[in-house]
Amino acid sequence: MAETKNIKIIIAGGGTGGHIFPAIAIANAMKRLQPACEILFVGAKGKMEMEKVPKEGYRIIGLDIAGFNRSSLLKNITLPFKLLKSFLQANTILNEFKPDVAVGVGGYASFPVLYMAQQKGIATLLQEQNSFAGKSNKILGRKAKAICVAYDGMETFFPKEKIIRTGNPVRSGITQANITKAEGLRFFQLEEHKKTVFAFGGSLGAKSINEAIAEELSFFTKNKVQLIWQTGTSFFSTAKEMIKGNEHNIKVFEFIREMDYAYAAADVIVSRAGASSISELCIVGKPVVFVPFPFASEDHQTHNAMALVQRNAAMMVKDNEAKSGLIKKILSLLNDAKQCEIMQRNIIEMKVMNADEVIANKLIEIAN
Repeated sequence: MAETKNIKIIIAGGGTGGHIFPAIAIANAMKRLQPACEILFVGAKGKMEMEKVPKEGYRIIGLDIAGFNRSSLLKNITLPFKLLKSFLQANTILNEFKPDVAVGVGGYASFPVLYMAQQKGIATLLQEQNSFAGKSNKILGRKAKAICVAYDGMETFFPKEKIIRTGNPVRSGITQANITKAEGLRFFQLEEHKKTVFAFGGSLGAKSINEAIAEELSFFTKNKVQLIWQTGTSFFSTAKEMIKGNEHNIKVFEFIREMDYAYAAADVIVSRAGASSISELCIVGKPVVFVPFPFASEDHQTHNAMALVQRNAAMMVKDNEAKSGLIKKILSLLNDAKQCEIMQRNIIEMKVMNADEVIANKLIEIAN
């Protein structure tokens, strides 16, 4: 596609790696297709995008915004003021940067920026990662130029004529990985002849997964099953203490940057059911047990997981049943090569490799 002008794009959202990594993938695809384009990220102050995005070489501005706190209603007293302030901040950013298109990837900062862009007549594109759209995106979808989705049946939430089935963008470290299982195991100093489980709860960790594994650590030592365990910050020191004496068999990490090696080493993977993780796991093509986060808006993680479970592409354990059911599911997969083979074949059929470039091309089309 011929470049007709210097395109300016705002990418708004974040909060978790599930929003940030697809956003960065879109930005990188834009830079490959149109190196002269200008990209500005807008996130939420204090959230991980404020650290991750600059490391990828992009500028980011933070809004004073927070989400609704379901665990402590008192903490929501200042929320209306933060929302109002974030809309005023978004308005200022749009006036100063003057984007051709604003992209929303989900997360706290997405709504104020895209809503204000739509009020100003600036074109918007939604990147809806989940199989069940949240209230904010349903509102924004009415005026969006395009809505890029990863699942079928999204016309339930959005105008059918605006929907583009692109899949979710995945970071290049996963799409371009060619690491063997042996290389993955060597990286973590694990043995090749033993079965290996990789358990992680997204970039922030998962309480139910951590507690289920902690309660059944003897399973791994008794059965000579190796474990790569990403705990997140809050459970890391507890886990390190619990595995003392078994460090050769169980590897504990607060956060794993080399996810391609962890995926490669695993025979079975345990994960939350965030859209970004699911997109990566479809490319990885390993047997997966999902433990959806039950407090995600509209319970979208359960909907995400069920889209795979219904196609026999994954297994699922409810969050409140993880302590009693997770290890049983892991054991059933480790002992059933035929079922693993079926699940691997089915999950690979759902992979999408070029979502980032499809979305970037749509942005160029809208901007021009």
